[in-house]
Amino acid sequence: MLQQIIDRRLAGKNKSIGNRERFLRRYQGQVRDAVRRAVDQRGIRDIEKGEDIHLPRRDISEPIFSHGTGGAREIVHPGNREYVRGDHIERPQGGSGSSGQGQAGDSGEGEDDFVFHLTKEEFMQIFFDDLALPRMTRTQLAETPEMKSHRAGYSNTGTPSNLSVIRSMRGAIGRRVAIGAGSRAELAALQHQLSLLPESGADACEVLARKELERQIGALRARLARIPYLDPIDLRFRNRVKLPVPTAKAVMFCLMDVSGSMDEARKDLSKRFFILLYLFLTRHYEKIDLVFIRHHTQAQEVDEENFFRARETGGTVVSSALVLMDEIIRERYSPDDWNIYGAQASDGDNWHHDSGRCRELLAESLLPKCRYFAYVQVAEEEQNLWEEYARLQEASRHFAMRKVTQPGQIYPVFRDLFKSEGAAA
Repeated sequence: MLQQIIDRRLAGKNKSIGNRERFLRRYQGQVRDAVRRAVDQRGIRDIEKGEDIHLPRRDISEPIFSHGTGGAREIVHPGNREYVRGDHIERPQGGSGSSGQGQAGDSGEGEDDFVFHLTKEEFMQIFFDDLALPRMTRTQLAETPEMKSHRAGYSNTGTPSNLSVIRSMRGAIGRRVAIGAGSRAELAALQHQLSLLPESGADACEVLARKELERQIGALRARLARIPYLDPIDLRFRNRVKLPVPTAKAVMFCLMDVSGSMDEARKDLSKRFFILLYLFLTRHYEKIDLVFIRHHTQAQEVDEENFFRARETGGTVVSSALVLMDEIIRERYSPDDWNIYGAQASDGDNWHHDSGRCRELLAESLLPKCRYFAYVQVAEEEQNLWEEYARLQEASRHFAMRKVTQPGQIYPVFRDLFKSEGAAA
């Protein structure tokens, strides 16, 4: 059965989807470096856009075949009025000439960079390509379980696309052998009898016997010829069934300090970090819960809009956010069913007696329930909260802490905190 596959995906004018995919696969290292360079020149809120990236031509050059300098060659130089055959032409003075491409310079040579436009989807895919939530595990069957297709042998019915040619031909050969075995054995016996009779016998009985044997042999060959080469009962189709599999349920707690010590610059750094985290989570994972907690002296669970835009402020009691996070976990997110993650951003300025309590809350209540917890300090000064958290980092492998003091440091720190385990290895 002849099958034709028609690709009806829409492609822009003078564009080839296949060529784009091959280009991105072949030069993925150079494209990824160009994306990272482009990120340094745009704001976090402008990440989710397309980009014209520049690739140096030396990075995408390909080997070529050319003629060497050896051997006898005859070359016609158009416009020659000074030289005749046999003359030696001196090399031009002042270095090699310009190729006529690229930008002018002292060396007289150069080439333009190759410009390639990445769409919004391609840019974001490469941007978050090697990031992942650490230590993610599949927990249990959800109320609406995720179904995964598994092979389940072969079936007599199915769609043409699932037809197993090898299995079908194997069944057809077996059927022909089984059906024709008796006839072929009988045919061989008759042919043996026929070979024993003399070919030019004058006896009438021998002539009649030969004709009868030839008639029976012809009938057996006709019967064998009527056995179909491929019968509908021979067709076998690959069968697949859907079985429920454990679903990886995850929740990310975003804790942001909005106290009075957090000036606008520090709040902006915190918001940029969480915007980047929000884009990463919503694009990489279809099913993930996000819990937003703002705190000063008191902590409050808010929605996405208020988390990024509310202007409420006050004193600083960091433990209030950790206590609220622990309460929400007990009420809604059992560690047996959920992969729990936390990300906290603060300037480190805290009520002195509260920092020790923060460390105790993390060590005794939160870190045993969390797969990973990241703390980002948006200030250079190492205050008491940083000192207490540093003790945690030494004792817990799934607790990480970094500093961010400038917008340009957000992306490198974010990649360092959430690089995939494969990339880390």
